[in-house]
Amino acid sequence: MAEPWQNWQFGRIYTPDEAWLATAPAEPVLEPDLPIVDPHHHLWQRADHRYFLDELLADLNTGHNVVATVFLECHSMYRADGPAEMRSVGETEFVAGIAAMSASGNYGPTRVAAGIVGAADLTLGDRVEPVLLAHIRAGGGRFRGVRHSAGWDESPVIGNSRGDMRPQLYQRPDFRAGLKRLSALGHSFDAWLYHPQLADVVDLARAFPATPIIMGHVGGVLGYGPYAGKRDAVFAAWKQSMSELAQCPNVVVKLGGMVNRGAAFDFHGAAAPPSSETIAELWRPYIETCIELFGPGRCMFESNFPVDKMAIGYSALWNAFKRIVAGASLDEKRALFAGTASRAYRLALPE
Repeated sequence: MAEPWQNWQFGRIYTPDEAWLATAPAEPVLEPDLPIVDPHHHLWQRADHRYFLDELLADLNTGHNVVATVFLECHSMYRADGPAEMRSVGETEFVAGIAAMSASGNYGPTRVAAGIVGAADLTLGDRVEPVLLAHIRAGGGRFRGVRHSAGWDESPVIGNSRGDMRPQLYQRPDFRAGLKRLSALGHSFDAWLYHPQLADVVDLARAFPATPIIMGHVGGVLGYGPYAGKRDAVFAAWKQSMSELAQCPNVVVKLGGMVNRGAAFDFHGAAAPPSSETIAELWRPYIETCIELFGPGRCMFESNFPVDKMAIGYSALWNAFKRIVAGASLDEKRALFAGTASRAYRLALPE
């Protein structure tokens, strides 16, 4: 049984309330012809929520011109047996099957999971190479890299990336040995942690200057628990760290994913979902700062669906992004909505 709405907490993932989302007034799609590559979504079967191809297509087919997507690991469809370190390959196998279905053209024009970012335990060090090679084989030419999350905070309210997470994962020698193996195979690394930890990504990017690093969710801004009510202080600390990260030319950043951790909009008790105007105003300071620091060629908008679907529908979310950069040039918009993602994930898309 789904947890009651009033018991939801920031930082946790729940099944989106479709009935509540349906109460939002319909919005006309802004700039419907602008090509979009959605570089961050999941496909999963959780205890009370299924989000596979049909559910994703229902969101994709809401009016925006989404030409391709990139799947991000979410600990779903792992192999049931075999060596523990190899079980995550099952997720890549599953998503590659979804991608092949989409590539047939029988499910619409969007190329779903044109890129696949899988999970591998990089703390295996040199021993991670067979795991990576198995992902590459399973990906059918779509495997692009690994996300190894390192989110840690001393507050139990925040919720760490995993139960045994410890600080400074990205500084561990065994992790870096594994990242070296990933880099040698020509793949990128997706970083995910919280804004007080951003110095770890800066240090990692400097230590691996030839490795493409993709920083998720505008750097993991936290706005709940011990960070609630401290928006100005959090913003200042985050901006300082992101300014340092922007000096690393091998880093690009994803713009979005702030529903669950940023806590800018309290969707738990809202009578109706926020409009695109509301989300645009709440997220604008972070997104505009990232674009200013990194430039459009190193920024990409992301949906983070179905996680961010807890607060807003797919069409309204992309409308919010378009509102934020309404004054940008066409070339800048093409980079922000598709070009950076295509380049960062090495996507070969049909003309």
